[in-house]
Amino acid sequence: MTRAAKEFQTWYFEEPEFFDGPPVLRIETDEACNVSVVTPLVPKGLNEPETNETLKALLARLLSRIQPKRLIAWYYTPMALRFTHELEPDGCVYDNMDELSAFVGAPGDIADWERRLLEKCDVVYVGGRSLYEAKRNRHPNIHVYPSSVDVAHFRVARTMRDAPEDQALIPHPRMGFFGVIDERMDLDIVAGVAALRPQWQLVMVGPTAKIDPSRLPIAPNIHWLGCKSYESLPRYLAGWDVGFMPFALNEATRFISPTKTPEFLAAGVPLVSTPIADVVEPYGKAGLVEIARTAEQFVERAEYLLRRPKGPWLRMVDAHLSGMSWDSTWAGMAGHLNSISHRGMEARRV
Repeated sequence: MTRAAKEFQTWYFEEPEFFDGPPVLRIETDEACNVSVVTPLVPKGLNEPETNETLKALLARLLSRIQPKRLIAWYYTPMALRFTHELEPDGCVYDNMDELSAFVGAPGDIADWERRLLEKCDVVYVGGRSLYEAKRNRHPNIHVYPSSVDVAHFRVARTMRDAPEDQALIPHPRMGFFGVIDERMDLDIVAGVAALRPQWQLVMVGPTAKIDPSRLPIAPNIHWLGCKSYESLPRYLAGWDVGFMPFALNEATRFISPTKTPEFLAAGVPLVSTPIADVVEPYGKAGLVEIARTAEQFVERAEYLLRRPKGPWLRMVDAHLSGMSWDSTWAGMAGHLNSISHRGMEARRV
């Protein structure tokens, strides 16, 4: 969206927050990148139809305020269609990063809303090759855009020496993970690696969501550090000897294309992952990421990475990442946008 905002006026309409008070919009604009985040504040106690009517009215209030000459509606989730199905934008985009219907707690009618959104949209972007293969026949104008990477942001981890306070005293070797800790993580692998190598320290960075925190394995060498800011992530990665992505192999991970894969690589952290399709191809087959299914295999692959010289691998990584950037991702997306509307329009994400 920071790239989009260089060409378009960009409004990011967030999910609602519920509070004691009348409906209102909270608008925060990042002057550096010109992206405005719009959070609808909705009174507590409303049922679903009342909430959707309130969101519809708040969105109308926003559009009346900005009065766009031309409008693109850019959807991250089909559930936003519940309060925008009457909206008639000049262009409509569905940015489908995950198979949301497979996630724990997904609304029972999300598949129906997605069908309606696919009928409404002019162009669809999907976040990985496996998701593209699953949906390529559901829309005539669908394109795959895997997550890119801010190489400059993460590359500084290769030379950082300033350790975060909550990680500084954790011994080496360290295996690290960052991201949301939810039903997509194989907690048995985490516990298994910790038990097989009690001298290794497992550093887990990220918030816990949709699972009971009491399910998290507890051991002296497992460190659950909680949520950290995007800006601070390179400081944590700088202190990891090996990265690991112990994703469960289930419906929730069938189509994921983890953004963190190229971020680990840009930071110069050797990585072991379960065989997620969009990690195996291209990263595993190119020798950039080691693949393991069990805790025993994770230990074996991690021990190999701890012994392996990093120089040749880093050269392979940098060659691969040289063809990836958010700038090129946006350029491709913008090309499709320009095919459905004129340049100079105002754009917004719903």
